[in-house]
Amino acid sequence: MASHWTQLNSEHEMGILSGAHCTPRWYAAYTSANHENRVAKQLGLRSVEHFLPAYASVRRWKDRRVTLQMPLFPGYVFVRMALRDRLLVQQVPGVAHLVGFDGQPAALLDEEIDELRASLENGVRAGPHPYLNVGRRVRLKSGPLAGMQGILLQRKGRFRLVISIELIQRSVAVDVDVADVEAAQ
Repeated sequence: MASHWTQLNSEHEMGILSGAHCTPRWYAAYTSANHENRVAKQLGLRSVEHFLPAYASVRRWKDRRVTLQMPLFPGYVFVRMALRDRLLVQQVPGVAHLVGFDGQPAALLDEEIDELRASLENGVRAGPHPYLNVGRRVRLKSGPLAGMQGILLQRKGRFRLVISIELIQRSVAVDVDVADVEAAQ
């Protein structure tokens, strides 16, 4: 074991680590139930770039109505980091693991997270939706979500675009104007 560690340490010192280990990418951190906000706060304290998309949910209590900010993807916080820094994220209380395959974290497409982040910052109202992977795929050609692809649904005369993040098997839905969509290639 010591020789393996020595080899890894010398490779690191020589800068032989692959670009994937050194290049910051977006990853999904799976959290304990209802710990998304605590995890996001801890990541901020540790200077780790993170993204916790939220939506406004009106809850009715006995004596009043309250608008709460709820996670758009319950159980997940997105983190931007180089793989070599994953221990910094995995040590945060409330983080169960980084989503991936065979024990290796899988990176999300930067464009997916960047477009979602930009659209929410531009005031696009989104809400959680059951995961969809079958349906008519379309691309938005204009508006704050221009370029994003998803599945088009029609309910009660309104059109909704369901945008899915395949790695975590979660989706969000946004209202769209049918004139803004075109068939995806």
